[in-house]
Amino acid sequence: LTLISGVFWVVFGLVFFTPKEYCGVYLVRCWNPPVSTHTMDVDVLQKLIHLLQATDDPLIQEQALITLSNSAAFSVNQDIIRNLDGLSVIGGMLSNCAPKVKEKVLNALNNLSMNIKNQEEIQVFIAQVCRTVESAPLNSDVQLAGLRLLTNMSVTSDYHQKMINSIPCFLHLLSEGAERTQVLGSVIYEAIYEAALLVPSMLLLFDNYINRDILVRALAFAANLKKNMNDEEGTIIEEYSEDSIFFTLCRDSAPFTQRLASLLHHPDSEVKEQVVRILMQ
Repeated sequence: LTLISGVFWVVFGLVFFTPKEYCGVYLVRCWNPPVSTHTMDVDVLQKLIHLLQATDDPLIQEQALITLSNSAAFSVNQDIIRNLDGLSVIGGMLSNCAPKVKEKVLNALNNLSMNIKNQEEIQVFIAQVCRTVESAPLNSDVQLAGLRLLTNMSVTSDYHQKMINSIPCFLHLLSEGAERTQVLGSVIYEAIYEAALLVPSMLLLFDNYINRDILVRALAFAANLKKNMNDEEGTIIEEYSEDSIFFTLCRDSAPFTQRLASLLHHPDSEVKEQVVRILMQ
């Protein structure tokens, strides 16, 4: 390996040669002690970010992302990476990369999301992360990495609205996923549930394409809610705003009624029984 005159850095097996600007990158067996991610300076982090923009090699991308992810364990590096536009570079890789690289992208964003200012930038990728979770193989490393990121992003209520359309997916994970998948899915679902009660997206659960077990639970919930909200004469006990779950499910709103009518043609008998139960109240 011929060294080009100038400064070089060794970072977890990645070698950068730069006389005045980036000249090349090589993967090597590195016997030098690795550079501490805590003391990693701005220039090294910038080189890693530029590397992600310059290469399509999945192996190099993985190593660079692992290094950035490890460095993000320290708050000072989280701020540096944001100020270097690293969040948009890393997040932008979600749309076109190999599954192993996508997992590393999600892990890096997860570590970087431990910062309120970083969350403000990462939130633009929430919809894409949700789609990734939905399309990834069940219980896969990519799916788990996406769920971990969404868990962090759901800690505050600021971004719950961006996750609501994926509620059917989270319910599916609760029903079909392995233990780790179920735990992460339940944390996200519980976090965004309150927001879901206030928007029409709740109606997404009442559809023929929804998993049968989830659909039955949703219908049973709606039936029980309507029963408990009515007095003995079938009159709504209290009045609620039009954007509340009580108005949507208990006041025979047109959108909900239309969905119930469609579900009367569902092939499962228990689904149809629950629909009739709601309509007869």
